Amino acid sequence: MDIQEVRTITKSHSIHPGKQSKTELIKSIQLGEGNFDCFATALAGECDQSGCSWRKDCFEASRQGALS
Repeated sequence: MDIQEVRTITKSHSIHPGKQSKTELIKSIQLGEGNFDCFATALAGECDQSGCSWRKDCFEASRQGALS
């Protein structure tokens, strides 16, 4: 999901995106939905949040962060 799509979702949750990164925005959405703000933290490729809307992007972001 690209940053513009994330910004649109953020606004629909009445969260003002400002200059936050994609990761920060997604974590804000997660908190707003009453979930853990754990996006991009599945460093071992494991996650118990099977119903998360961000799961695919999360694993990718986690992999990229681990490579940096």
